[in-house]
Amino acid sequence: MNFTKMHGLGNDFIVVAGESKLPDDAAQLAERLCNRFFGIGADGLVYILPSEQADFHMRIINSDGSEAEQCGNAIRCVAKYVFDNGLTDKETLTIETLGAGVQEVQLTVDNGKASRVRVNMGQPILEGLKVPTTIDANPVIGQAIEVDGREFKFTAVSMGNPHCVIYVDDAVNFDLATWGPKLEVHPMFPRKINVEFVTVRAKDRTDMRVWERGAGPTLACGTGACATVVASVLNGLTDRTATVSLKGGDLLIEWDEATNYVFMTGPAEEVYRGTV
Repeated sequence: MNFTKMHGLGNDFIVVAGESKLPDDAAQLAERLCNRFFGIGADGLVYILPSEQADFHMRIINSDGSEAEQCGNAIRCVAKYVFDNGLTDKETLTIETLGAGVQEVQLTVDNGKASRVRVNMGQPILEGLKVPTTIDANPVIGQAIEVDGREFKFTAVSMGNPHCVIYVDDAVNFDLATWGPKLEVHPMFPRKINVEFVTVRAKDRTDMRVWERGAGPTLACGTGACATVVASVLNGLTDRTATVSLKGGDLLIEWDEATNYVFMTGPAEEVYRGTV
């Protein structure tokens, strides 16, 4: 199997193209190949497949073998891969995702290679039961949740995959490893959840650290950055256009008031190619 190792702000993937469908053993392959000590090492295994309704179809298998509905960093990597490898000459193309439907992607091309990618991430889902959470409210803002005797308050957002955004005094130094995994599997989240810990620095900038469902701590999360800005607007903390600073770098997020669409702009990089 030929693969390309890619990353979006350090959120890294094993990208595979050329399969006609998702392999039956994709979950087992992801667990083995994503292992950073006994495999290639990655946050997820990404397949670029044919689509009947878009230019390409993206499927993402997390490092624990579960499937992710969507991933903002992975979709940027897929867009760069298909353009740089001549699978398309379109600078605006569409990519089908499992949880967020078909999404439009615009490329910035420099010297024949895609350097930045702007993705229409779709409209956020704010109804608590559809995120999903067990809370029957629309939207879910400032909802108390208790774990191991500590109470947090979260705002729930789905960007095709579920997120809970929690505001803390210092996201950069927050104890992600202790609280992330406990919140991910809390009974309030029937399909588990991605957890974003956020500190607002200004109306146009936030710090965010993420515990990703099925992958653990990652250097960046594109859908999480989108959820962060949506939640921050709902809480009156930021403008609709803001930069989200992640451990791996910055993403520009825009939540368009007229269309309700969320746009994400950021880089994608190829690291190396190999054969398993």
